[in-house]
Amino acid sequence: MFRSFFTPSRISQLFFLALFLYLFIITDYRGRDEINVGVNSFFRMDPLVLASYVLAAKSPAWLLFPAILMVVFTLVLGRFFCGWICPLGTLIDLVTRRIPKSRPIRFLKGRFKYFLLYALLVSALLSVNLSGVFDPIALLIRAMTFFFYPLLGLAARSGWSGLYTLAGDNRDSVLFLYDFLRAHILPFRETLYPLAFASFVIIVLIFAIERFERRNWCRNICPLGTLLGLLGRFSLFRRIPGRLCKDCGDCRQHCPTAFDEDVLQSGDCIRCMDCRAACNFQRVSFKPGLPSFSTAGATKQPVWSRRLFLGSVASGIVMAKGFSFREPEAQNRLLRPPGVTDENAFLAKCVRCGECMKVCLRSALYPDLVLGGVTGIFMPVLIPRLGYCEYNCTLCGQVCPTGAIPRLSPEEKRKSVIGTAVFDRNLCLPYAKKVNCLVCEEHCPVPDKAIRFELVTDINYEGKRVVLKKPYVVDELCTGCGICENKCPLEGRSAIEVFSRRNRRAT
Repeated sequence: MFRSFFTPSRISQLFFLALFLYLFIITDYRGRDEINVGVNSFFRMDPLVLASYVLAAKSPAWLLFPAILMVVFTLVLGRFFCGWICPLGTLIDLVTRRIPKSRPIRFLKGRFKYFLLYALLVSALLSVNLSGVFDPIALLIRAMTFFFYPLLGLAARSGWSGLYTLAGDNRDSVLFLYDFLRAHILPFRETLYPLAFASFVIIVLIFAIERFERRNWCRNICPLGTLLGLLGRFSLFRRIPGRLCKDCGDCRQHCPTAFDEDVLQSGDCIRCMDCRAACNFQRVSFKPGLPSFSTAGATKQPVWSRRLFLGSVASGIVMAKGFSFREPEAQNRLLRPPGVTDENAFLAKCVRCGECMKVCLRSALYPDLVLGGVTGIFMPVLIPRLGYCEYNCTLCGQVCPTGAIPRLSPEEKRKSVIGTAVFDRNLCLPYAKKVNCLVCEEHCPVPDKAIRFELVTDINYEGKRVVLKKPYVVDELCTGCGICENKCPLEGRSAIEVFSRRNRRAT
């Protein structure tokens, strides 16, 4: 039992899962202004991210060079990423391996996975990168960032508060442990994210469909797995034999993906080698050889057809253009992270991983639901009433795996324009109540102050003469960081709001 579990592929899975969790935890603010290594490394070796980026941005990305190496390795070794590296696949194996299976979902068997992959690539070709919505690495990171990691922080802090009270005079002896957790493991800040429950439900569904078939997500839905399966058909290593042995057939029981029928589905084989380890007759091997595509029955569902082509093109166009409508008033409040100067380029490059939101020091970035239209779901938007962009912080650009948020120097960051602040004189106290308020000007981080005052003598509502400091915004200096809106003392809507700039550029 012990030997059958700790196979070479399982050891590799556990190693990369531990590496993934470690990189996820250190991709947070830990008192340093630089994040040199982060969980974005997994995105940069993701061929689906590479393909969608190149099609959408119409240019290569050297940040994604590891994905090119992954393509080369897949062409040689086959679809090994899913069986040896993928953290979501590892969690599926660990959590659901003992769940009894019922009949497969007929809807998912067949061309669905190819249809989804091709539709995503067509939408990318139309400069709308939607691959991150379905990419397994992005799905897992979003669920952890928006739901599980904040929940861990909340549970640890609440539980430790109770334990600290119970410890009484001995509390100092256990305080060091909490200090260690807070410094190295727990999230830097407590944040509740929109779409957190949606991200949680998606992950739960991925695990729930294991009830119907082993590795159901990997086998029948995952677009990254489908792409790797297509590349793996050209592998220089073949499994021998290519079908179930007539006097045995145990491989079907041990194989997680590749045996629907008696014939091996070459594009679904994840090279886990469980069949080889479990073979009682030592017949199974993986040997070099030219790829063969003529094996009868090896692929029951064609990977390409006229109907599949037309359906994918139509679906890709609908996803890219049919849902791209943005309500004009909402679009005026569509504030992107610092350094983003072209909304179309951002839509083409962002993989919606959520890493920028995780590291945002002042809880300014949140996953979008309505501001950017349906095609903008999960993309980061700045909501000043909930947080603001720290003047000297450059973390979001450091962790972005594709450069959708450019990596800026501190000097460039201070000049980067997110939007422009605008006063609502019907709400602002000096205008509406004839009462002085200095909060927005005091908090403005621009050295020359983008918010200034003009002295005006006026009559207040009690009939007394008062000298008012009425604020105004110097548009040429305002970067739209949002701190003025965030710190405005009014309840509810702020008297000063940040609006996006059309074709904004750094000043």
